[in-house]
Amino acid sequence: MRILIHGINYAPELTGIGKYTGEMAEWLAGQGHEVHVLTAVPYYPEWQVHEAYKGKRWHTEHLNGVQVHRVPLYVPAEVSAAKRIIHEFSFLAATLPFWLKAFFSKKFDVVFCIAPPFHLAAMPWLYKSLRKSIWINHIQDLQVDAAKDLGMIKNKTFLKLMFGLERFFLQKGTRVSTISEGMQKKILAKQISGDRMLFFPNWVDGNVVYPLPVEQSLRAELGLSLDDKIVLYSGNLGEKQGLDAIIRAASQFRDDTAVKFVICGSGGGKEKLMQQAKDSGLTNVFFFPLQPYEKLSALLAIADIHLVLQKASAADLVMPSKLTGILAAGGCAIVTAQPGTTLFDVVHEKQMGVVVAPEDDLALSEGIRKGLYTDTTAYKINARTYAEHYLAKQRILEKFERDINALMV
Repeated sequence: MRILIHGINYAPELTGIGKYTGEMAEWLAGQGHEVHVLTAVPYYPEWQVHEAYKGKRWHTEHLNGVQVHRVPLYVPAEVSAAKRIIHEFSFLAATLPFWLKAFFSKKFDVVFCIAPPFHLAAMPWLYKSLRKSIWINHIQDLQVDAAKDLGMIKNKTFLKLMFGLERFFLQKGTRVSTISEGMQKKILAKQISGDRMLFFPNWVDGNVVYPLPVEQSLRAELGLSLDDKIVLYSGNLGEKQGLDAIIRAASQFRDDTAVKFVICGSGGGKEKLMQQAKDSGLTNVFFFPLQPYEKLSALLAIADIHLVLQKASAADLVMPSKLTGILAAGGCAIVTAQPGTTLFDVVHEKQMGVVVAPEDDLALSEGIRKGLYTDTTAYKINARTYAEHYLAKQRILEKFERDINALMV
């Protein structure tokens, strides 16, 4: 097949959607498909264009068998709702030269469009209409729901307009795919027929991310003792997770010198977190940059427990990508989730970690204490077992390829 993948994020971004899109594209290319990607210059999660791409405009590069067509875009130094809208539309505008050429070039059999942002679907919709290609609208995050529930956009007229456009694009795709049962339910509630849905969850490569003993972890490299009790948060430092709760939790353990909170990552909220830790006079919170992917197992192995935090309003809109790595590494996670959400159901029913109420400081501190001072061996075994059975990269991508092939008939 000749496949076009259209999304704002792509490798070599280390976290979030770009990581999964890169792995999917390279895997499909490895199966013999001709794979093109239309994307931006990498900027996430730092919200700064990566050094190797600064000053680059429209260009094509070949990465591991994939033809990657990159365009420039506006990247705000500080992210707000208004600036994010400009950021996303600048990308959409920059892709127009590619699309104009694509309408008159060799046809793509499949266009795979990744949201957010949801309005990227505009050009795939037009392409499908004119070229009769298969268009799969893949939802990694229900962006408009999140913006509304997190209070990022409050204008009711504007929200109504965005919900209407989102529903239009969801209804026009050949198929709609998404990553969690919770998001499937929410998409179905937007008047999308169930027979047009595909389940395409995020995955983890268990051959790359796997359990390691603490002696083989990055503790020594990061200056941490083998005797320390480490609470780790690793990944994007954004707004949905409510990460200031880590600082408040750390203050509850300031007199327990054995407990150290490690925050490893980048994102728009990092400077704020560092300032909060400084203002609170905390000496038990340590910040480190994102680590290379090949070091992920060793990084995750530093932790006695991991934190997977989200605000209550976003609890069933996203399935945290960081959780897949934690499970594959055989880690014990403290997860904030409400009963009835995908997160709660999976972690609680499979006994893979400690589930606590979101935005509840007392519950979080009690969950951390339980994770640090009780035997979590069973949680860790269950986590790795679940990853092997339900999150295996090869199995998930093979099923996705079969789903695409079925649409080609």
